[in-house]
Amino acid sequence: MMRGVADDTGPVTPGPANSGAVDALAEPTRTVGRGYIAGLTLANLGILVAFYTPIQNLLPRYADQVAGADGKEVALAWITGVGAAVSVVANPLAGALSDRTTSRFGRRRPWLLGGAIAGALALVVLAQQSTVLTLAFAWGLVQASVNAAFAGTTATIPDQVPVRQRGVVSGFVGLAQTLGVVVGVALVSFVVTDLQAGVYLVAVLLVVLVLPFAVRLRDPVLPAAAKPPFRLGEFLKEFWISPREHPDFAWAWGTRFLLTLGNSMAILYLLFYLQDEVEADNPEQAQTVLIVIYAFGTILTAIVGGWLSDRSGKRKVYVLGASLVMAVSLLILAFLPTFAFAMLAALILGLGYGVYLAVDQALITQVLPNAEDRGRDLGVINVANALPQVLAPVIAAPIVTSLGGYPALYTATAVVTVVSGVLVRNIRSVP
Repeated sequence: MMRGVADDTGPVTPGPANSGAVDALAEPTRTVGRGYIAGLTLANLGILVAFYTPIQNLLPRYADQVAGADGKEVALAWITGVGAAVSVVANPLAGALSDRTTSRFGRRRPWLLGGAIAGALALVVLAQQSTVLTLAFAWGLVQASVNAAFAGTTATIPDQVPVRQRGVVSGFVGLAQTLGVVVGVALVSFVVTDLQAGVYLVAVLLVVLVLPFAVRLRDPVLPAAAKPPFRLGEFLKEFWISPREHPDFAWAWGTRFLLTLGNSMAILYLLFYLQDEVEADNPEQAQTVLIVIYAFGTILTAIVGGWLSDRSGKRKVYVLGASLVMAVSLLILAFLPTFAFAMLAALILGLGYGVYLAVDQALITQVLPNAEDRGRDLGVINVANALPQVLAPVIAAPIVTSLGGYPALYTATAVVTVVSGVLVRNIRSVP
């Protein structure tokens, strides 16, 4: 699978005859090496530990602590909703600003390293809070900072990875996302069980895991002369990417939005599902077991799915198949609420999600409108990851409390997931 991969940390730039602007904006053609892939994987691991460990474990515990059993669902919805709203703005903004960055350290490095350090400091602030309002504010700071790091890191893929290799590389990114959940939740559930200390641990991991990639990244400099003049009105208008002019980008955005909405609705109350519906003896450890099983399934398919997609040159059929597999797992959660079936559902979900993570990310990098705006356009795509986190509590909370409970919630998520997979067929420029 990795045969023929060079041993460098990034692609060789097009050549000495080209200007710096061409180096920074050229379509990559040289196979990236193991060093780049390893660094990218570790950086994504650190970033996703910072994203998902609070959402999956730390913030629900804070919500229970400050709001009590009767108010924890609403409190968690407010806290995570504020953070997601911040990320809707922060990710595309950071991506767009990184496109225009002319630092001698490159375009992406200042954002990924600066965002990681700021995110660690914001996590330290989060650990000191004791009300829903201040927790929401601090989580917003974390989301703004970590999204800046994520925007810089993600943009290096279309900057440096050739199309023929993006499935495999995206598979490693998907692997990091899965391990980010497993490693983070396992550490704060079994190793560092104190709530405040767990937040500090996440802050340290964020910086330590991003740092090697930031130091070793070959990030071509964008000369100041190549940067377009800044006009605020035009800058803001550019965040609207016309669906009429770029329909494939619009469909890719829409399908990612729907699948992420279903996923966000499913995981938001997973801890409470285990506690109230499955009635697990130790819901936090039961959650960790499910995440480990899910991770195992994802590990089995993420890199292999990306590799198969690269070899075949096809993307859409893998995305559709993965969506259908994930929907099956959600229906199991809806109608068979026992821990044994929850473990089966976690495995099936991981098998499908591993393929989806690798192939859909590769597909998205192939429908970006302009090389000059890769960071911005990926940031706009990441709105499809963040906006569902705002909407998920609004949709999921009334379903759980008044419209059928957890069976209705997981049935709804299955339907949304299937629709997202079917709609990917509307993308025309990618097979």
